[in-house]
Amino acid sequence: MSKPILYGMSGSRALRSIWAMEEVGIEYEHVPTNFGAESKTDDYKAVNPNGRIPALVDGDLALFESMAINTYLARTYGGDLYPGNPRDQAKVQQWSVWGISEIEPLQMQIVIQQVFTPEDKRDPAVIAGAGKGLQRPLQVLDDALAGRDWLIGDAFSVADLNVAAVMLLLGMVSFDYSNFANVTRWAQACYARPSLARAQNK
Repeated sequence: MSKPILYGMSGSRALRSIWAMEEVGIEYEHVPTNFGAESKTDDYKAVNPNGRIPALVDGDLALFESMAINTYLARTYGGDLYPGNPRDQAKVQQWSVWGISEIEPLQMQIVIQQVFTPEDKRDPAVIAGAGKGLQRPLQVLDDALAGRDWLIGDAFSVADLNVAAVMLLLGMVSFDYSNFANVTRWAQACYARPSLARAQNK
């Protein structure tokens, strides 16, 4: 049986799925693919017609979107990484969608300004507005983590991985969320996992 193939590169959102693949611990083929010309070729678009990364091929399954890839990997290969009951499975979906709808759009405003916009053209008001906007979802996350180590149950799950993976970009732009003590504690535990260190070297 052929190994799953994961397309993407660690210096991009594809890190989310590389992390998930390393966390489930199966053998896979990693095809480093950037988010520029390499992801726009006809061959690659046969895998992901959107021309974006990451993408996964597992047998006759071709899958795109990092949250879908990660949930599939956890459910198929991840053992306890994916919960066994419908209530907690729904929570996985909830938190995964929450991360890309509540955190990502605001953090991307900061990333675009600080990383992709020339310094003389940056708009401090955009950065400040996004930072202010992030306070609400970070408070939601902080409250959810009060008195518990992980988002679901008593162990690290794909819900934690997905949300923490989205929030990696906050570290890239040195966004300070240390006033949210539960989030800070949880994020440090997520980012200390050896699977992430391995993924970041891909």
